[in-house]
Amino acid sequence: MSIQNIIETIKSSNTMDLFILFFVTCISTYIFNFYYKYFTRPNPLPGPIPLPFIGNSHNYGDVKKFYEECSQKYGDICELMLDRRYIILSRPEYIKKLNVPQYFQRLPGAPGPDELELRHGLFFNENEESWSRNKKFFNEALSTKFIDASIIPIKTDFSGWFHAVINDVTSVLATGTRTYSIASYYNTLSTNKAELSHALVQDGVDFCNALVKYLESILFFSFFSPFVRHYVPIFKGKTDAYLRNRDYLLNKLDNIVQQRRIEISKNPELKTNTNLLTSLITTTTTVEGENLKPMSDAAIKGSILDIFLGGSDTTADTFCSITYFLCKHPDVKEKMLAEIDSIVPTFSNLSCNDLKKLKYCEAIIKEASRIIPAVPFTFRHTITDCEIAGYKWPAGTDFHLNFAGGHIHPDCWDNPKIFNPDRWLRNNDSKIDRAAWMPWGGGKRICPGRNLSITELLLAMASVYKNYNVELVNEHEPLKIHTQLISYCTELKVRISPRV
Repeated sequence: MSIQNIIETIKSSNTMDLFILFFVTCISTYIFNFYYKYFTRPNPLPGPIPLPFIGNSHNYGDVKKFYEECSQKYGDICELMLDRRYIILSRPEYIKKLNVPQYFQRLPGAPGPDELELRHGLFFNENEESWSRNKKFFNEALSTKFIDASIIPIKTDFSGWFHAVINDVTSVLATGTRTYSIASYYNTLSTNKAELSHALVQDGVDFCNALVKYLESILFFSFFSPFVRHYVPIFKGKTDAYLRNRDYLLNKLDNIVQQRRIEISKNPELKTNTNLLTSLITTTTTVEGENLKPMSDAAIKGSILDIFLGGSDTTADTFCSITYFLCKHPDVKEKMLAEIDSIVPTFSNLSCNDLKKLKYCEAIIKEASRIIPAVPFTFRHTITDCEIAGYKWPAGTDFHLNFAGGHIHPDCWDNPKIFNPDRWLRNNDSKIDRAAWMPWGGGKRICPGRNLSITELLLAMASVYKNYNVELVNEHEPLKIHTQLISYCTELKVRISPRV
């Protein structure tokens, strides 16, 4: 009788009522299924309670701060739910177990990186054969002579200025051409504009902004499901904007590659130019004895994009951290200046070998990147069963390796939150657990541009502090950083004056 009554009720209902009933039934079923799976999951770990559809994305504002809160509240291992379940590891001992060659993959099968066309370079390339081939090209192209060739011997926002400087230097190194980001930043400060066409300067501005926006989009596309990104109104608008930015950036890189191919075909002597793009186009190499053809355009674009993303903003942000710590620790700054003055008397014919002699400057770089790593975490996906933190994890488990947590773990560091470059001197470097210091990642997928980054930072420290006094405008104000995929310095107000 009850079933017959339900049928009669449905027959007498209008279309809108039926639609609402169907919609509510679907939503209720989804929510019930979502929490059933959540509360019956294997190896339940502490972590914030997720919400249907969006998981823990509402918690995911500043990544570094969020992971610090999770580590303090839940310990060295916890979990969160985004597009899938992720296990957060904050203890170096646990991180070390996943930095082995067999755990090569990061986010295989995730549609977000595919949609952003991130699979062709190095960072999100999950094909180990393709990745090894690209890395071999990358390492051969990024030789010391190319770095040497890119060395280009007020009151201002140091963050904005230095992001422009590093972007221009990285562009010269990567493509042999400038983005004119320095000129564009200069034009924002001075009524006397740079003597370049407005279109050329604006193009540099657009390109730099597109890189920042692309970095933002990586986490967004990695952590939200395709359904949420493309069909939920609030998210759809953001998705469309990120995809337009993707198209602009990839078209820009494609034009750069094609233009360089035309230039080389017209003038073969350009093959000797010392920049990464020309080298990637013209170089052939071998991997494990196999003769290889030149890189495809997709792989070249992916590698150039990787070096812009990994070698521009990350380096600039680290330099901002260094500047902040030096201003807060005048004793460290004094020792640094003494080293620079003794080793770099002038800037004529400055080379990588000269910069390598700046050991105390290098210790400052290491210490600043320990406290504020440019890349605070990375992904790992297991392809075999493993045991971590006393739990057995099946193949296919996804982890976040919280480097920032390991960098200040009290079991690995004395006074971990104190800025002390001396901890890297007097052979102390060899005593440090490498799993507790991974500003460029670790294992097989360690960043191939780490030497470039250190060289750029040493060059910046020597060139800026050799010639200028740099002071914080407000020494009591904390460093303004927002962290997503990278720790981005949003502003650093300094006062610069010539050094007497």
